[in-house]
Amino acid sequence: MSYKQIHQIAGLALMLCLPFLLGAQAPAGQLPVYVIKNVQVITMDTPNLVRKHVNVTIRDHRIAAISDTLPEGITTIDGAGKWLIPGLIDMHVHLPADLYTGKSLPIQAPDVVFDVQDIMIPFVINGVTTIFNLNAVMASFCQKNEVDKGRVIGPQMALAALIDGGTGSGRTAHTPVEGRQAVRDAKAEGYAFIKPYSQLDTATYMAIIDEAYIQGMKTVGHIPTAFQHHLDRAFVPHFGMVAHAEELSKYAVDFSEQEAKAFARLAKARGTWLTPTLTAMVWIALQTRSLAPLQAAATLRYVHPLLQSKWLTTNNYQKHSSPEQIAYFDKMVAFNRLLVGACKEAGVPIVAGTDVGVSGVVAGFSLHDELELLVDAGLTPEEALNAATRLPATWLGINGETGTIAPGKRADLMLLDENPLEDITRFRHISAVCVNGRWLAKDTLAHMRDDLAARNEAAKSHFDWKTMMRPKE
Repeated sequence: MSYKQIHQIAGLALMLCLPFLLGAQAPAGQLPVYVIKNVQVITMDTPNLVRKHVNVTIRDHRIAAISDTLPEGITTIDGAGKWLIPGLIDMHVHLPADLYTGKSLPIQAPDVVFDVQDIMIPFVINGVTTIFNLNAVMASFCQKNEVDKGRVIGPQMALAALIDGGTGSGRTAHTPVEGRQAVRDAKAEGYAFIKPYSQLDTATYMAIIDEAYIQGMKTVGHIPTAFQHHLDRAFVPHFGMVAHAEELSKYAVDFSEQEAKAFARLAKARGTWLTPTLTAMVWIALQTRSLAPLQAAATLRYVHPLLQSKWLTTNNYQKHSSPEQIAYFDKMVAFNRLLVGACKEAGVPIVAGTDVGVSGVVAGFSLHDELELLVDAGLTPEEALNAATRLPATWLGINGETGTIAPGKRADLMLLDENPLEDITRFRHISAVCVNGRWLAKDTLAHMRDDLAARNEAAKSHFDWKTMMRPKE
């Protein structure tokens, strides 16, 4: 049986098993009304309130009420002894898109098709209900539409257009005029955010950030290498967020705590936020030593088999490894941790992102890793949760929709077995996830997880990166 046939059969089974969750028994666009009763609610508002033994009513994809009284005549879900928190937000992801493995005709279908539901399952089962795609392409809008229309259970998506210099593929700009036009083109195509990248020259970078501000678009990205020895010049007005801690770390000379504090003061003075992506650098450092941790990773089974093959057979971190590289990345891991502590001390807002798509960084699971790393770097569990809920929603401009628990907001929620404010690892003890009003209980989440892993395992023999990506004659 082919991978396509396996996927079609399994997908049909999943759809048949989840009619309530998909709202198939309700009028179009609506879901059944239900209440989570006797639950502890961590609102993540300011100040963060913990409301105990309350009842949360979900209606038409939204939180209808939070009350001490239990509504009558509607379906109830027992929340006794459990903790309700906002759905998590991953502020740095890269999603796979359908691809061609060689020359193609204008009407030819892609050679490799990634099922949108499969892409979203690892996010959903880990309570990630919003994602920020920092290198979105045309296919990303198609994926977003599938979720927005309710055809796929998945997180809502914010999309950023990447603009780089150099001679690579994608959207490029080499002069300020080209940079401004690239921003205007991205806005016309439907993007809401701009990601300036590493090979831009200084003048073009500054023009891109200025034009994005004029167009009402926020910027988040890399610090171009053209700013070497002049890091402060990169922090121009309206540069909204640094996409990785290593964008600062790569400018370090002695990797000291004093240097970390100096970088943090610079970000604070210019009003720039930080997405540390600590877990990505940890995985990179591990792979410069050996691929054994990646091969043994329990989360690898939730990655599409073509990407598994790529990570394990053409791994550039391992391929280009040397004692010097190993030592350098070890320094980066340690300095990134110092940066988080320094930014917290300086009052720089920190949001949680993972760089999903980097080898080893698996969707959904990696955000739990990131939260634990943030706590290890000095954040409290509450600050880490804030970095994955209220603060990202605020930066994205969607805090009226999500990021906290309040009547009127989207029903994007996680039900946990234990209080995560006491121990950050309790984020992994998930009892249920609510995605835009769709209630996914623990057994449903387990079915989705195990089904995806089984199909990926069954399809491994059909996907070999080196063979499939060899140029066609």
